[in-house]
Amino acid sequence: MKKIFTIALMLFAGVMAFAQEKQAEIKFEVTSHDFSNVSEGVQATYEFVFKNVGNVPLVLSSVNPSCGCTIPEWPKDPIGPGQSEKIKAIYNSSGRPGTFSKSITVNSNAKTATVILTIKGNVIPKATEPPSPVVNPTK
Repeated sequence: MKKIFTIALMLFAGVMAFAQEKQAEIKFEVTSHDFSNVSEGVQATYEFVFKNVGNVPLVLSSVNPSCGCTIPEWPKDPIGPGQSEKIKAIYNSSGRPGTFSKSITVNSNAKTATVILTIKGNVIPKATEPPSPVVNPTK
């Protein structure tokens, strides 16, 4: 009876270990980027590189920016084990002078299902033209 229990316990542990091992896992090189200073009107872009270090295909179910000023581009097809890909973050600085900090939420079938990426920087305002001198038509 003791042998049967030991064998059953070993089989159960083996099945559990196998079930836990079969999973996608996303690993980013970095999860934050500082653009530093950006001129107003520039479409500031950065590519967050990641790799599927798991052993089943990784599927990004959604990639959501924190505001409409940031547009993410990401792969829609599954990323195989060992493959690398990237998520491009595009920040529209038009009409947004001053500091900014934005996030992009990445949801997937990975072991860590949600990852937050951040971009930040400072938008330098466009130089405005000085007002034209007043011309007095009577002189």
